Amino acid sequence: MRLLIAGGGTGGHIYPALAVARSLRERPDRPKAPELLWLGGHRGLEADLVRDAGIRVRRLALRSLRTVDRSVHSVLDPLRLGVSVPQAAAILMRERPAAILTTGGYVSVAVVLAAAPLRIPVVLWEGNAIPGRSVRAIARLTDALAVSYEAAGQALGGAGVPTFVTGTPIRDVGAISRDAARARLSLAPDAPTILIFGGSQAVRRFNAAVAAALPRLVERVHVLHVSGESGYAAALAAREALPPDRRSRYRPYPFLRDDMLAALVATDLVVGRAGSSTVAEVTALGMPSVIVPYPHAAGHQGANAEILAAAGAARIVADADFDADALVAATDILFDQPARTAMAAAARGFGRPGAADAIATLVLALADRKPLPTTDAIDAIARRTRA
Repeated sequence: MRLLIAGGGTGGHIYPALAVARSLRERPDRPKAPELLWLGGHRGLEADLVRDAGIRVRRLALRSLRTVDRSVHSVLDPLRLGVSVPQAAAILMRERPAAILTTGGYVSVAVVLAAAPLRIPVVLWEGNAIPGRSVRAIARLTDALAVSYEAAGQALGGAGVPTFVTGTPIRDVGAISRDAARARLSLAPDAPTILIFGGSQAVRRFNAAVAAALPRLVERVHVLHVSGESGYAAALAAREALPPDRRSRYRPYPFLRDDMLAALVATDLVVGRAGSSTVAEVTALGMPSVIVPYPHAAGHQGANAEILAAAGAARIVADADFDADALVAATDILFDQPARTAMAAAARGFGRPGAADAIATLVLALADRKPLPTTDAIDAIARRTRA
């Protein structure tokens, strides 16, 4: 069986799809793993990330990561999309996938438009509380919708397509224990620790807050700080400016790839943005968080954060208000045991660590031409932690 995954651009469209790909390959109930093909575009991260995962990649003429500023590409991008639809149709006719998973974005438009007349079933995943324009445009042409938030399902209800609240597909958060994670990062078992990372978008505000708050922070907690490449030299200099007996409490990193899961498992509090994958991993781990929504993401992160805060799992600080004082105040959660316990329980109740398995189940049902599972069955899979 061959399955096709369509997605590209930012990590928010790629990493969740890769998590589903892992689930599809590791299904204990399938005698043979399906062959996977990835259809992406140009300029996005998919070419390198997907090939590293051992998945064959084909690319359409369109750019999966578009420029938001006005430029010649504002004219060329719709033309590229027009060319990419017949290109996608030719690839689908040649590859003949049994089903398609797409994670939204510009690539999904071309692929879903091409798949509809060929009657290839499609599962479309939307990771934000407010569906993106591409998802809204093509939802009615798909066979199943998987959403991370009930609000997204309600917004897409007019599409008349079976909708399942699956959460966001993530890596296996049970792959490392807390003790092992702390040992890997050389953290004492009882050291109060916060993880600060701004994602790929506007990390400078986070770095400025850390720099100004650092002398106060290290008096209270151990700090794991993902500064990005551009901020790493300044972070190292700030570490050297600390008193010698406090330097080990501050660990700056340009990025955390292989050790990101260990950092999440080892920490006691996350301070970060409200991207779908960040929220999903934090809640799957039952981790209290302070969220600073990125203000230039079409309102997606603000809506994600508000839902999490309403559940009692997080506190929100507006991007404009996030400074040294706000960062130091965030650590108060670690010293308020009732609040910390309540936030952790709320996060755990919100989490869906089995989202990748739930979406893989939908894809395989369509590929096998079987009835879709019930919403209760998918919810049970999504909430299940991998053994």
